[in-house]
Amino acid sequence: MSTNPAASQKYIEVSAADLPLYCPTPAMALWNAHPRVAIPVEKLGEARCPYCSTLYKFTGELPKGHH
Repeated sequence: MSTNPAASQKYIEVSAADLPLYCPTPAMALWNAHPRVAIPVEKLGEARCPYCSTLYKFTGELPKGHH
């Protein structure tokens, strides 16, 4: 276990199969929902939702056509 406070932040690993990525994801509870927003995780390798601050981290290879 890490004692780093940032480590307690929620993050979700996603892969090419999850693109295009939107938050909230279908797995998230409806009571915790916010307006659906695209998360451009494929651009930088990680991206944070502006509503709920969930951090998405891309794993694996990007699909063809993405930079």
